[in-house]
Amino acid sequence: MSQTMHARAVEFFRGLQDAICTALEAADGGRTFREDAWTRPGGGGGRSRVLEDGTVFEKAGVNFSEVFGEFTPDFARSMPGDGLSFTATGISLVLHPRSPLVPTVHMNFRMLTHGSKAWFGGGADLTPYYPVEEDVVHFHRTWRAVCARHAPAVDYAKMKHDCDEYFYLKHRAEARGVGGIFFDHFGFDALDAAFDFVRDAAAQFLPSYLPIVGRCKGLDSTPEQRFFQEYRRGRYVEYNLIWDRGTLFGLKTDGRVESILMSLPPVVRYVYDYRPAPGSREAELTDYWLKPQAWAERGE
Repeated sequence: MSQTMHARAVEFFRGLQDAICTALEAADGGRTFREDAWTRPGGGGGRSRVLEDGTVFEKAGVNFSEVFGEFTPDFARSMPGDGLSFTATGISLVLHPRSPLVPTVHMNFRMLTHGSKAWFGGGADLTPYYPVEEDVVHFHRTWRAVCARHAPAVDYAKMKHDCDEYFYLKHRAEARGVGGIFFDHFGFDALDAAFDFVRDAAAQFLPSYLPIVGRCKGLDSTPEQRFFQEYRRGRYVEYNLIWDRGTLFGLKTDGRVESILMSLPPVVRYVYDYRPAPGSREAELTDYWLKPQAWAERGE
C-alpha cells in the first residue's frame, strides 16, 4: 500500500511543482525559473528550480525530490517506523520578495516511509515584515477553510497551534512569522484520507498567497524599510540553519546542499544589538504581530 501511495505522491508533487512555477513566473512578470536536475548518490534525486532577481521575487525556490536508501542507525531511531530503509518525496518552496512590503512565504508537503510506517507532513507559513491585517486574516482563513473540509480528521486549531510552536526561534524567544498550518506523522492509519487532504491543501497555496502579492507588489517602500527587511531576514537564516527539521533531514540523508539551502534569502543584514524605535512599525512587528493570535476569527 505505502509503495503504491509513494508512486502516486511522486506524480502529484512533480506536477504541483510545474503548476506553481508557472503561476509564480506569471506573477513575477520578469524572470523564469532555472532548473537543476540532480541525483543523490544513495538513491533518488530531484529537480531544483530557482528564480532570481525577478521583478517581484528577489529569490524564489521551488524544489521537488524523490529519494530513497537507508538511514544511519542513530537517525533511524529518531523516526517513526522500523529498520533502516526509507523513501521520501515532496515539494518545498520559499519565496523571498524584493519589496519589504510583500511577505516571505514557505510551503512544503511530503510523504515518507520507514519500514512498516508511512505518513505525510507539511504546511505553510507567512513571514511579513510590515504586516497588514487583511493579508494575515486572508492567509489564515484560506487554511482554515481547507482544514474544515476534512474535519474531524483534520483539526485546524491543532495545526495552527503546531505551526506557531514549530516555527519558533527558541534562542530568540520569538516567532518566525504570523504562522499558518503545520502537521507531521499524519495518516498512519488512514493514508488515503491523508493524501486527499494534502492534495486539497496544496491547491490552496496560490490562493492563500498570490492575492497578497497582487495587493502589495506595487506599493512604494523606503530604504529604511528595505534595511529592516534585510535585518529580519537574518531570523529566517537562523531558524532554517538551527531548528528546521527539513534542513536537518536533507543534510542527514546526504541531500543536495544547494537544494537544501535554496531557502536562504539572497541579501541579509546582521546588526549588533539592533533595537527599533519604540512605537514604530518595526517595533510593532515583535511587540504585536509575532504573538500567536486567532487570526482567522478576526472580525467575525
